[in-house]
Amino acid sequence: MLQGFYFILALLALALGIIGIFVPGLPTTPFILLAAWAAARSSKRLHRYLAEHRVFGPMVRDWQREGAVSRKAKRAAILTMALCAVIFFLTAPKWWMAALGSSIMAVVGIWLWRRPEPAS
Repeated sequence: MLQGFYFILALLALALGIIGIFVPGLPTTPFILLAAWAAARSSKRLHRYLAEHRVFGPMVRDWQREGAVSRKAKRAAILTMALCAVIFFLTAPKWWMAALGSSIMAVVGIWLWRRPEPAS
């Protein structure tokens, strides 16, 4: 039963990660990493597919091996969050809504930037 839950979680996270490639503000990397984590607990085949994927594979392997995120991915994420913060402040009906969303992204950005970079 738990294995089925993890498999559904892996598929859902993978779908959201793929959608995140095309939808600004929806992150790709965290959903792909969540999908890999859940797949490791439910489907060796799906986990292997993610780890060997030409686009997703390097980030999955770096995270699983070292808890690392590439500098390129960090820069892309920080830039995207900064752009989303600007959009928040231009479109939010109340300033505090934009400030709250931007603050959350700033905390995530700091955490992300402090992650190690892959050794190889």
